[in-house]
Order: sequence, then C-alpha cells, then structure tokens
Amino acid sequence: MAEETWNSVAGDAQVGSLVQAGHIGAVHLHGPPSGTQRRTPCQLPLEIRHFEDRDGEQARVLRATEDWLGGGPDPARPLIISISGLTGVGKTTLGFRITRPLLESCPDGVLHADLDEGRRDGAADIADVLGQMLRALGVPQDEVERSLTARRRQYLDETRHRRLVVVLDNVRRFEGEAELLMPASAGSAVVLVGPRTPPDFDPGVAVELPLSPLTEDHAVRLLLRIAGDQTPAADPEAVAELARLCAGLPAALRVAGHWVRRHRRRGWARLLAGLTIELQRNGVPETEPVWNATYHDLGGPARTLYRLLAAEPGPAISPQAAVALLGTGEDAAEEALEELEDAGLLDLVPDLDDDRAVRLRMHALVRDHARRRAATDAADGEAAGGWQRNIRWHLRQAQRADELWAGKRMTLAARVSALPGAPDVDFQGKTAALRWLHSERRVLHACVRVAHDAGLHAESWALCEPLWTHQLDHPGSADDIDSFTLGRDAALRAGDLPAAIRMRCQLARPLWESERFVEAGRELDAAVSAAALLGSGHQDRKLFASALEFRGRLQAEQGKWSAAVPDYRHSLRLHQQIENPYGEMLLTYLLGQASAGLDELDRSAQELGIAHTMARELKRERMTARTGFALGRVLLRLGRAAEARQLYEAALDAARERRSLSEQVRVLEALGGLYREEGDEGTAERYLAAAHALRSRPTGSPPDPSRP
Repeated sequence: MAEETWNSVAGDAQVGSLVQAGHIGAVHLHGPPSGTQRRTPCQLPLEIRHFEDRDGEQARVLRATEDWLGGGPDPARPLIISISGLTGVGKTTLGFRITRPLLESCPDGVLHADLDEGRRDGAADIADVLGQMLRALGVPQDEVERSLTARRRQYLDETRHRRLVVVLDNVRRFEGEAELLMPASAGSAVVLVGPRTPPDFDPGVAVELPLSPLTEDHAVRLLLRIAGDQTPAADPEAVAELARLCAGLPAALRVAGHWVRRHRRRGWARLLAGLTIELQRNGVPETEPVWNATYHDLGGPARTLYRLLAAEPGPAISPQAAVALLGTGEDAAEEALEELEDAGLLDLVPDLDDDRAVRLRMHALVRDHARRRAATDAADGEAAGGWQRNIRWHLRQAQRADELWAGKRMTLAARVSALPGAPDVDFQGKTAALRWLHSERRVLHACVRVAHDAGLHAESWALCEPLWTHQLDHPGSADDIDSFTLGRDAALRAGDLPAAIRMRCQLARPLWESERFVEAGRELDAAVSAAALLGSGHQDRKLFASALEFRGRLQAEQGKWSAAVPDYRHSLRLHQQIENPYGEMLLTYLLGQASAGLDELDRSAQELGIAHTMARELKRERMTARTGFALGRVLLRLGRAAEARQLYEAALDAARERRSLSEQVRVLEALGGLYREEGDEGTAERYLAAAHALRSRPTGSPPDPSRP
C-alpha cells in the first residue's frame, strides 16, 4: 500500500528552504522561455518515500497491461483502471504508483487533474480541466478553444496520436465527467480515482481495484517505517494497538508515525497509554487521538495556522498566501509551515498550472480534524481575521497582476494597500502576472464567494475586476458566471451604481459566450439604463460608452449588425465628447466590422481605414494588426487584392513578433486564399502548408515554421 507521504517538489527539503528558493516572501515569477512548443507533459509527483503492500493490485494492473498490449478485450479504446475506496486509504498514491510502469507503454507523458478542485454544487468544471490539459500538452493559450464542445474536439485532436497516461482524481461519475476527458488514442491509459467506481461505467471495460484499509501486519510495518524504527519494536503489542487506532488508513498512519518519531524516547507503551485514555474518556472517532496528539505537540503559531488552513476556501494555497493568512510575519509563518510539514499534517504539491511553483494542501481527513479543532479552540475573531487577511492579500496581488498584464484600463475599485508582514508577489514581467492570475483563479473565485457571504461587498465585486482580465484570456470557466453574478449582487447591495453597471457588463460576456443571449441582454439593458442616469463626468461618460459598446457586441455576436450599429454610434459619440482616442479607435473599428456584416463595403473600408490609422498613431500594436487585417479582408472583397496583400503581410509580421500562433494561422490561411483566388496555386500552397504546420506541430518542433 502506498502510505500517503509525498516527497515534496524540493525533495526532502522542508518548508524553510522554500524561503531561500523564492516560494515565500517576495516571490519571483519569471516568464516562459522564448517560443512556445508542443511538449511532453509530466504531471507526476516525485516518488513517495514509503510504500507498503498492494502487490495483488499492482499484479492485476500488470496482467491487464500485458493483455492490452497484446490486443485484449477492447484494443480500440484506452486501458482504463478504476481505483476506489475510503478517504485516506491511499487511492491517489496507488494511482501514481501504477502510473510509473505504465509510462513504458505510454511514453508521451502524464496528465493529472483533481476534479474536486473546480467542482461546484456537485458538478466538475470539465471545460477548465480540458483547458489545463491542453496547455500541459503545449497548446498556446491563445489557441485554446473557448467552449466545452470545441475544447473536447481539440483535446481529441491533440491526443489522437499520443500514448499518454491520464490520472483523474475524485471522479464521481463517468458520463459527462470522466468520459469527456478520455484521450482519443487507444494506446493511452486512464487511471480513475474516486470513492467508488463510477456507477454509470461499464465494468467490463476497466480494471477495478477496490481498496480496503491495510491489514494489521502491513499497517504495523508502515508505521515502523515512518517512525524510523526499522528493527522489531521492543513492545510489539503497543505498536499493533497504535496501528489499530489508525484504522488501517495510511493517512492516519502517516501522522502517527511522524508523532512517534518526534517522541521516540518515551517508548511505544507510554505513548499509546495517553491515546487510549483520550479514546475511552471522550468517545471520539477511532483515529481522533492520533490527530489530537500531533496537534497538541505543535507550537502556538503552528496550531493557529493549522486551524486557519482548515477554513481556506480554495483546495490549496501558495506558501506566500499562508504568510498573509497567519498575519504574524514571514519568520513565524515559515516556522509554522515547517512544523506542519514535519508533523505530516501538510503536503507540498506541484502547481499543475505553473511548474515553477508549489502549493500547500491538507489531506481531507486532516482538514476535517483541523475544522473540529477550530470549532473548539479558536479565539474569538480568529477565523474572520484570517480570511479577511487572505481576501485582502489576494485582492491586492490580483490588482497588481491585472495592472501589469492589461495596462491602464477602466477599473473602479480602490487599490488595496500592502498588508503588514505579508510580502507582495514579485511579478517579473507581464506573462508572469497573467500566469499568477491563472494559477490562483480558483482561490480568487472562492474569495469572491466568501467575501459576498461575509458581507464584504466592496471586496467581492473588486475581485471580479482582475478576474475579468483572466476571463478574456482564459474563457470557458463556469466559475466566471457565478463570480460575476455575485459581484453584481455585491455591488447592488453596496449601493454602488457604477460598480453594478460594470459587473453587469462583465457578467454579460460569459453569458453570451455560453449562448445565453437573453440573459446577457437583460443584464446589458439594465446596465445601459443605469448608466444613462450617471453624471456628465469623464468616468461616468466612459462607463456609459462601455455599456453601450457591450450591448452592441451582444447584437454582433448574434449577427444582428443593424441592431449593433446604433449602440456603437452612441458609444463613439461619448468617447469623442470626453476625448478618449482609444475608445474612438475601437468603436470606429467595431462600426467598420458591422458595416462589413451589412455588406456596406465602401463604408466599412472607410471606417476600418480610419481605425487602422488611429491604432498606428496610438502605437497600439495588436489593434494595428487587427484593424489592418479586417481592412484587408474588406479590400479583397472590393477587388483591391494588392492593398489587401500588403495589409495581410503586415499583420503576419506583427503576429510573428508577438508570437501569437492563432493570429499567424488566421493570416496565413487568408494569404493562401488570396493567392488561390489569383490562380497562384504554388504560393497559396506554401502559405496553407505553413498554417497547417502551426496547427499540427509534432512534439518538440519549433513554434514558427519557415516562412513561405
């Protein structure tokens, strides 16, 4: 059985070493290497230190693998292994244990996802999981599709010719959950981990491994190993009794072993006596004395942090966030984290969204105990103070990351000042800022909910502003609609009309991207009506113009170009009144797009030409390329191919400069079509081949093929 003690990503180093490594304190986040390429994912933790038994289960997997490789019962689909059992019995550990030998047959890497991390009201956020997996496979963010259906197709394309191992943790059902994460290649293997084999799964197509608690003999051996006692114990009866108190659960044996290791001079019998008295007196759950003994051994700050971590809204947090949570400075937090890790109460796990970072996670059994201790031991206001510090720290970092990535844009929330004793993340570059927003997205969404429920209305809607920046680059998360709805409600309850308008606009976009057009329309009608009541100041007029722009975009998304034009024109006039040149340029561009949709090509060419010139003068590189490409398409429809070609080439150069692969593909395909219409089939094929090469690069190939 795999005892659930993990080597951290730093090997045997303790949390204290993370400070020197830059994980705590002023953390440095570096951008990715220049150039992005398809890669072999390896979302696999380092080998565990202690493993005991489960020989029968591993032998079954070995036989199933041999049958599968030999064209067994269903060679047309991946090998599927389902591991089930009680919390703490070692399911995930065994899942990773059997993954390593599977890599001999599946050499293209390991993907891992914990479906409970994005689960809301019982439903897993499969679109977000697919996005995470696609990025792990090397798909650049700007190429990840937006909708669940499109991401599923993209995932099938990416996995069709790869032999992967996919580990899915906390699976509750197959249909609509695990099924959507199955790789396309029959040469892949899938490990499903959950409390039981999904009831809607066909038992004839999987290796089922139901796990029971360890037998007493195996539990004793594991306990001795963790305790560092490799020789026969002087009091075998006491050792056996302590193993029985752990109910055969490796998660409990892990904590008990660490506790014994710290107090080995007391002897097994003396240690056991104290646990037995508590068990008899208090009638607590069987494993409770093990947890309590370890908890009472901790220093005061470590006990406080233990209780606070139990109420942490996200599934895992960063070490630097724990500093803010404790609120007593870096040194105290470092020592407390080191104690918790030494005691086996806290794991350091790799961050699947950022391979440069680690996160702190509690086992479910440990978290439950920490909650019970918090209910009895926490001082008045301890929990509230912790989550308020946590929310404000995350809000401050998110605002800083938002400003760095998105630049100066319209935001309404007041900036949060630095928290004493809680250092800021040191973002080194725009890409690192966006990566942080993505890595922390689940915690940020959880903070929106906690702040809303606690009546911290200003913080709740303020968190939605940086989450909006993340949504623009990482669309498709079900959490966006939930959080922006809460942000809208929080702004309304706070009586903040401008914030409510902004939140309604933000909510509308994920609604229409989910094709919930009627709901989006209601939000935007309310936003426009409220914005019309604002004053005549610069910010008020700008917010009114933004609400009109959003409503026009909603119409354009549905192909209702005539309905979009009035709102676009009204928004343009407001931008002109407040002398906002970027707004003027953007709305002129949108009007040009609408005119093209209405087949008013001369008008469209004029509007897009103006927008293109303005974008150049404003030195907005992305909008210069975008307006130029749109103008080129219209000029081509007008028969002005030479001018269109020139604009396309400029857009291609800009896309290559920004390393935007999706834009490169779009422009290359447009150039291929242009040359094909002119009868130059050879040049057309070169451009189309370059676009195809970017779409379907094999693992390890360079990101930019030779120019045609």
